[in-house]
Amino acid sequence: MPRFNARLRADNFTEEDLPELMKFLHEHGVKGYVAFNTLIFTRELPDAEKQLRYLEECSVDAVIVQDLGLARMVKELASGLRLHASTQMTITSPEGLDFAKKLNIDQAVLARELSLRELERFKTAQVPLEVFVHGALCVAYSGQCLTSESLGRRSANRGECAQACRMPYEMIVDGEPRDLEDKRYLLSPQDLAAVDEIPRLIALGIKSFKIEGRLKTPEYVAAVTQVYRKAIDRALANQPAPASAEDRYALEMTFSRGLYTGWMHGVNHQELVGAYYGKKRGPYVGQITRILGPDTLELDELNIGIKPGDGVVFENLADTNQEQGGSVYEIRGRVLSFRHGHLRMENLPPGTRVFKTSDPALNRALRQSFEGDIPIRKQRRLDLHVTGKVGEPLRVQSGSAEVASSMPLQAAMKRPLTPAAFIEQFSRLGGTEFELGEVQFDVAGEVMLPISELNRMRRDLIAAWSGDDSSPKNIAKSTVTLESLMPSRGKGDESSPLHLHALCRTQAHVDAALVLGVPRLYLDFEDIRLYADMVRQIKERSDTAQVWLATPRIQKSGEAGFFKLIQRAEPHGVLIRNLGAMSFFQDAGIPMTGDFSLNVANPLTAEILKNAGLERLTISYDLNIEQVVDLLASAPPSWFELTLHQHMPMFHMEHCAFAAFLSNGTDFTNCGRPCDRHRVHLRDRVGMMHPLKADVGCRNTLFNAVAQTGAQFFDELREHGLRCFRVELLEENADEAMIVLRTYQELLAGQRDGEEIWRDLKAHSQLGVTRGTWAELV
Repeated sequence: MPRFNARLRADNFTEEDLPELMKFLHEHGVKGYVAFNTLIFTRELPDAEKQLRYLEECSVDAVIVQDLGLARMVKELASGLRLHASTQMTITSPEGLDFAKKLNIDQAVLARELSLRELERFKTAQVPLEVFVHGALCVAYSGQCLTSESLGRRSANRGECAQACRMPYEMIVDGEPRDLEDKRYLLSPQDLAAVDEIPRLIALGIKSFKIEGRLKTPEYVAAVTQVYRKAIDRALANQPAPASAEDRYALEMTFSRGLYTGWMHGVNHQELVGAYYGKKRGPYVGQITRILGPDTLELDELNIGIKPGDGVVFENLADTNQEQGGSVYEIRGRVLSFRHGHLRMENLPPGTRVFKTSDPALNRALRQSFEGDIPIRKQRRLDLHVTGKVGEPLRVQSGSAEVASSMPLQAAMKRPLTPAAFIEQFSRLGGTEFELGEVQFDVAGEVMLPISELNRMRRDLIAAWSGDDSSPKNIAKSTVTLESLMPSRGKGDESSPLHLHALCRTQAHVDAALVLGVPRLYLDFEDIRLYADMVRQIKERSDTAQVWLATPRIQKSGEAGFFKLIQRAEPHGVLIRNLGAMSFFQDAGIPMTGDFSLNVANPLTAEILKNAGLERLTISYDLNIEQVVDLLASAPPSWFELTLHQHMPMFHMEHCAFAAFLSNGTDFTNCGRPCDRHRVHLRDRVGMMHPLKADVGCRNTLFNAVAQTGAQFFDELREHGLRCFRVELLEENADEAMIVLRTYQELLAGQRDGEEIWRDLKAHSQLGVTRGTWAELV
């Protein structure tokens, strides 16, 4: 739909389209789900309610949801809709799924980064599971990518991804550029193709297979769905299931950046990201051996069929945006000719690789598969029981559905209603998914009923059954209102003290925070084995400072050991970053604060997490100042903590750039851990040097080079009742950490104002600071 979906750049359906679209789908035995998979801001909740009720009214089969608060709205306000947890909900472990199940989800789309071995641990899920099997791979975890938001205020959590992962980057290692030859697209994965994994996925109990089709052509949709339909049918028939050469050609030809099994077989940091290009490539044809004329060249071989009219591109790894290409005019053996003057042959040296980018004949065949009238699929059989007698209505029952005539039956004068006459009218089911089954005709005596009334009854019976697998649609509209779901805000205590907390990533950060008397230290170390000693050290050095330990941002099945390490360190509290951690620590007796990665954007989400045991919630980084104020006005401000200064964590990814480009290793077992020895930044096209960090799970986070501050908005936040603020340190040394922390202590103490801090931080920082996502769009 035009709003609330993660594909806002696409040409989406409108409200006017929806009723007819759903009717069309249901007539063809197909379900229609609506993507509702973005965060919902506080002020948007009434519009979200209106859209939910409209989707239910239009007989939409399910909504795919990211926002936890919206999930509650579905169940309370539009219970006729099935609720599917989007991959944007970042469900990566059975523990995380256990939390999502408390929202009464009907289906869960799991994270793309799960392997077959990890999926096996979901076998007792007791909720249908869905996985991605084909298409573009986001390098960052869905629901955890803040890159577009950080760099251009175009949030991926709001459907506005700018695809910064498909851009070129330069790796800077210990201050020096690393020569990676032609590898420049360091964060651009190949496309997922798990067609050969279908039998195993079925054996693991996966119920639904998802194809990524954002901004793709109808021909792409036709090709990919045909290939996977055949693979599923073969697997269900216990036949050999690998895709044929023709199938693989269709997948690669319609769109690919190279096809790969993604994370299905675990991480392989040498293969996931090819790094040579970030856009469509197509099948490999061969290499140029020599130029034969102004429009003619010879290849070393033809790895794939080429015919006149096919399109090719000539690889230019120095600048993939300046590649030549064109349609083949004539082919003789390995010699290709092109339209006169179309190519600059002097720029195509021997050795240049050639890829096939278009096949008009394949596209024509694919279009023929979906153009023209689409026959209705007869998927449902209607067995009828017909009863009645003179003076009573005619009743037609099918399962739990029943229709009755609006007038009583009359004694027949000429043409009585016979079984054959009834069947003639009720078998007219063309244009529907139904076919007439067995008819039990128990009508007493010779009766009559107008044909128009029989036709009406037939239409009403079909309408009662349409759009539902097992029972007729008969949904009572919910009388629950959005207002009744909203939490009570209560009164903020303006006299309560202000608190500044510090997130520390190094010993130097801890030392600075303790010297300045910061009351709460969140520790976020790459090596969490250091936590126990750090907790003891802080407790010995300070009687007042609390030490809280941050969980990893992602937790997969088998990684609950990280949580046990945190628990055994005996911290004062835990900073919760994922749904699995919440499930683990709920009964651990340790205070919990929810971090930004839980995506708290509205009061309904906040209340769900508060009720799950979190004492405080970090406000989502997707909110600007106006949206933060809206949130504080709609829920108790004491629920919230806000990060006032930080380097925005942009990409958070399973892909390890350290292993991929600084080693020959495939994973942590053989990479040699270059992350322990090197300081790495990725330099983007405009020269910004973004810090790259690894965590305990060998997952990488790329942070924004420029720190973001909300100092200028502090007075407004305080006036709206907010009392807890956080400063996050990243690469600061001891002196720099002291400057940053002391600056914000003085802000909270009223000794300096935000404008002054803005100027001072720019002066003390090589890169300066930015308002970043705080600024309102105008």
